[in-house]
Amino acid sequence: MRMTRLPGIHHDANCIVVIGEGSSLVIDAGTSWYQQLQVERIIGVLGEDTSPEHLLLTSRRFPFSGGAAHMVDHWPNLLPWVGSEGVAALETGDFFSTWANRYDSDMPPVRANAIGDGDTIALGDGGVQALALPGHAPEAMGYLVDDRSIAVVGGVLPRADLPARLDLPGASLIDHHASLIRLRDLQLEALVPMRGPAIRGKPHIEDVLDRHITHVAAMLDDEGRRPRGWPRPAPSALWMTPFSPWPLEERESEGR
Repeated sequence: MRMTRLPGIHHDANCIVVIGEGSSLVIDAGTSWYQQLQVERIIGVLGEDTSPEHLLLTSRRFPFSGGAAHMVDHWPNLLPWVGSEGVAALETGDFFSTWANRYDSDMPPVRANAIGDGDTIALGDGGVQALALPGHAPEAMGYLVDDRSIAVVGGVLPRADLPARLDLPGASLIDHHASLIRLRDLQLEALVPMRGPAIRGKPHIEDVLDRHITHVAAMLDDEGRRPRGWPRPAPSALWMTPFSPWPLEERESEGR
């Protein structure tokens, strides 16, 4: 199988195109702001004559799912999938729990199918398996690609250096902590966060996840309070910004 990461534009999450011998799929749609451009970028990867069969959403939140309805309009046979607790919000265009209201945007409704932990979408020469990662959203999913060596994880890890914001509707610090530990236990070769480049190499991934796990554990010990000195997140941000910057890339001493 072949994977292509289309970097998120402005507020958009990374969009991932996975191509197998038998079919192809897309992981995350981005916002509705750049939806036509997103379709054009996907066509640039797949070609004009190939349509993706599935759209796997890591959560209901607007940066991941806002462009889903437009993709279905363009590819009428495209099947959107989301964790079961996000289905109603997408089908009703709920702009509160999707966070679309924070972007002064409507949430284009889309009919979605429920996907559960362990469900697999076959692509002919491999598959993509759903991995429940609740925390920043109750329905949050990651997707394991190509025999579990790589995972696309959405908002559970906004970026290597940016921890998830956990005061959103339906968010849970306890679930988020457990999801980060689950990711670490998978011993992945590569991990694609919500934004920014893939995190590669088991030592680097473990270092990044340990930093995020330690941060969330400290918040749990402090009754969920934001760490002292950290700025209040912007209204539309799905992440927090550490007061002392965390490393984005692997340090020279790591993995050498």
